[in-house]
Amino acid sequence: MQIILVDGKAWERHRSAFADFIYRIERLIGNPPETDEWLDNDAVCRRLNISPRTLQTLRDTGKIPFSMVGHKYYYKACDIAELLNSKAE
Repeated sequence: MQIILVDGKAWERHRSAFADFIYRIERLIGNPPETDEWLDNDAVCRRLNISPRTLQTLRDTGKIPFSMVGHKYYYKACDIAELLNSKAE
């Protein structure tokens, strides 16, 4: 094991420089967007208590937004929650 001792003033200079670096990077790229949870067909069918065929109909009629990667469909969890809320009203 290696032990390294650093002077307190040197440590504060490095810490301050690093904090300044992080601040400048955040200003350049901005805050990262909120990441949404993505659900596959099975998860959506369970949440909505519907069959895969009904889910396909919702996709085909444009009642549910989706993304397709390869041959697999994905749905944002917030869109599914919105659909559930609209059904409840």
